[in-house]
Amino acid sequence: MPDHAVVSPEVWLEARKAFLQREKELTHLRDAINRERMELPWVRVEKEYVFDTEQGPQTLASLFDGRSQLIVYHFMLGPGWEAGCPGCSFLIDHADGALPHLNHHDVTFTAVSRAPLPEIQAYKRRMEWKFPWVSSFGSDFNFDFHVSFTKQQIAEGITYNYEQHPGRDGGETELPGMSAFFRDADGTVFHTFSSYARGIEDWIGTLMIFDRAPLGRNESSTMSFLKRHDEYETKPKAAACCHGE
Repeated sequence: MPDHAVVSPEVWLEARKAFLQREKELTHLRDAINRERMELPWVRVEKEYVFDTEQGPQTLASLFDGRSQLIVYHFMLGPGWEAGCPGCSFLIDHADGALPHLNHHDVTFTAVSRAPLPEIQAYKRRMEWKFPWVSSFGSDFNFDFHVSFTKQQIAEGITYNYEQHPGRDGGETELPGMSAFFRDADGTVFHTFSSYARGIEDWIGTLMIFDRAPLGRNESSTMSFLKRHDEYETKPKAAACCHGE
């Protein structure tokens, strides 16, 4: 059993009610930040990006699939990779169930990776996902949205999450993020928002559940527990602390 304070129900209730005020502060702050996000300026997308999709080559405008809003998840799967990033795979596990709600509220969701389409399709089949996933292989899209980098760029220094990172040897050539776009009635596309690193952590509903569990995320390092969903043991091991082992 963890070393933790154990109190009477009355003391617990007082502590919980006090903490509730902090939770409400966070909720109100999130509401305010969401309003401010919607007020940010937009940028017209001038470049004609073309993606390889299951329906053939498509432009960024055609990825909207008849809707006015598009959310792109920049999935870390580079050319020649045997499998997608475990963290991206964890996040995207939450996508399929959201699709009907997004689509019926005028939002299209798609993942974009720089791997060629056959490599994307193979990993998608392995993971049994249904969401749209397209390839930007041969396009500047990933580079322009600061989620893909050449080894030379990494050595010289890159910009990621709106910050300068000094040059170094090695390092990931693909990094995660999301970008949002709006398409108006005449087909003009605007880039409205992008977020990187932990900026979209709240997309991962499982982490939000862990945060309310008695031991929280129970990590030795960031998401140290994580595996792709088909790599876990068939039967989870019981934690030693819960059985006095």
